[in-house]
Amino acid sequence: MLERFQRPRFRMFDAYEVNGLFDEMFTAPGEPRDYYAPVVEQLANLGPAAFDRRRRMADVSFRNQGITFTVYGDQRGVEKIFPFDLVPRIVPAHEWDVIERGLVQRITALNMFCQDVYHDQRILREGIIPAELIYGAKMFRREMFGVNVPRNIYIHICGTDLIRDKDGKYYVLEDNCRTPSGVSYVLENRAVMKRVFPTLFASYRVRAIEDYPYNLLRTLRHVAPQATDDPTIVILSPGTYNSAYFEHSFLARQMGIELVEGRDLVIENNYCYMRTTAGLRRVDVIYRRVDDDFLDPLCFRPESLLGVAGLMNAYRVGNVALVNAVGTGVGDDKAIYPFVPDMIRFYLSQEPILANVPTYICARDDDRKYVLENLDKLVVKTTNESGGYGMLMGHQAAAEEREKFAAKIAEDPRNFIAQPVVELSQHPSLCGDRFEGRRIDLRPYILYGEKVVVMPGGLTRVALRKGSLVVNSSQGGGSKDTWVLEDETEDVEAAHDAAELAAQRGGSTVELTNVATTSADPFILSEAKDPAKDERPLLSRPDPSLRSG
Repeated sequence: MLERFQRPRFRMFDAYEVNGLFDEMFTAPGEPRDYYAPVVEQLANLGPAAFDRRRRMADVSFRNQGITFTVYGDQRGVEKIFPFDLVPRIVPAHEWDVIERGLVQRITALNMFCQDVYHDQRILREGIIPAELIYGAKMFRREMFGVNVPRNIYIHICGTDLIRDKDGKYYVLEDNCRTPSGVSYVLENRAVMKRVFPTLFASYRVRAIEDYPYNLLRTLRHVAPQATDDPTIVILSPGTYNSAYFEHSFLARQMGIELVEGRDLVIENNYCYMRTTAGLRRVDVIYRRVDDDFLDPLCFRPESLLGVAGLMNAYRVGNVALVNAVGTGVGDDKAIYPFVPDMIRFYLSQEPILANVPTYICARDDDRKYVLENLDKLVVKTTNESGGYGMLMGHQAAAEEREKFAAKIAEDPRNFIAQPVVELSQHPSLCGDRFEGRRIDLRPYILYGEKVVVMPGGLTRVALRKGSLVVNSSQGGGSKDTWVLEDETEDVEAAHDAAELAAQRGGSTVELTNVATTSADPFILSEAKDPAKDERPLLSRPDPSLRSG
């Protein structure tokens, strides 16, 4: 195997270190996993300058299309280009099969839990979950008790964060059951990757992700309360200053539906209407990207200007569907997270396919005592924060910071959980003129409609700071394109053949010429389009016979 990597002009992997971690690309220095071999061979043929040109091309594409995110409290500016790491993450078919089955199992149990906790509460009566943890959850909505939601589906869209430990075993780190974000970056990462590294796809059969907007639209239509073939569906956004506004507008455009704010909607006689130039138009389904607290000032926070007065009444009587349902935050409360395996056993009579990270619930006296005595060895999280906020990395924190967290835990123990430090798997990222390992996680997206659909891949987030375990974009993280392969036996054979052919042709599988600089660059198609232009249709279902590559 090593002989295959003696040819490259540039040896950017020479100094790469596995560091005793689980490395996604290499089993040992200089020994790539079989399904990564073609990527390693092609990247090794590039020099730092050629790779940097592609990075700049990707940045231009993201900037010109407005692909940004918001970092609140950053004095250097609010809008940031989403950092994109050009080295793809590859998930072989046999690994994805386990992940997919585990995610389907998990979202099924979480939906049954939400249905139960707002109705019969069997799981509380039988003592599987302590009632005080449910009633003490900030996102438990008493207003939802006894409310029948369309088709009994609460969590229509879920983003579940997965990590791998030193042994390569997958764990669920958390479930995002309210308004999971990031899927627009998954789709744009793939589109940009095809433009700046088209030949890498020639070596693989990568599962397509471009049908996600189509599947999402089907999921939304499935819960429409009216018996109509063409329900009116809208995305409710907090507005242009929201950190995920690009995603809201992107998904509305891709699905061909309206993007609205609270002021665009009105409730009359318990029906929801949208203001249009032609008058009021009834709305059937709202894909809401507004948190529960701000959704209806008559029901929740009265000062909210983001929601729609009276919306909860229309929702309760079944005249409009909300996606995700109100109250799903109880399912992703971090103090409820440790009980998801018990939910699976209780509702499905199955053993969990994907394991949880061991978790200490500070509301329990014994757990709290252990946490306070071992803060320097644990990761402490608040139960309802996201984005990497409200978290203590005990092994990296100063003594003063640990003391402050200890006081917070003692004051409000229900609001905190703790977990052992998990050494996340690493993946090569270009740092300067060579590749170095950076920690990563994976957020697949699951749709629960007429059937459960798991997007093949998801958002691989990468901690771009050396030694950091925090992958959130708000904390300096970036993302990678995630490739889920078709049948791996065929893939590996085809990939090796394509790589050999590429080597015989000077590193390319097609006739290529440079379009970015005057120097020869064999990895950019001669007819490459302006990365700022995107001529993809707004909504079309891809031909299933076509491959992503």
